[in-house]
Amino acid sequence: MVRVWLIVGVIGALFYIYSIVDCALAERERVRAVPKAAWIPIVIVFAVIGGILWFVIGRPRRGTVARLRTVAPDDDPDFLKNLERERQQQERIRRLEKELSDLDDTPKKKSGDSDGRRDA
Repeated sequence: MVRVWLIVGVIGALFYIYSIVDCALAERERVRAVPKAAWIPIVIVFAVIGGILWFVIGRPRRGTVARLRTVAPDDDPDFLKNLERERQQQERIRRLEKELSDLDDTPKKKSGDSDGRRDA
């Protein structure tokens, strides 16, 4: 008989922990009945009964889909930052390529040319 109560106790503790974690990770907008901030203390204080109440009354249904707010690319600040970063990078590449081509186009001095220095 002790084994049965031990197994029931372990199952109850696992259910208690799972219901607390499930309640904490649920999206605030989808929780039913009372606000999410009230569900967590209910589950903690009333242990297994609070967990059962959470799964029966408060937990979001599986079939419900969260409303996703779509944002157009020109309204998304991250997208705009990325565009600006790419534009700056392309401009820097063009500038560096121009400097490189200018260096390649300058005439090279021959070893016999004097540049104003005297080596002794």
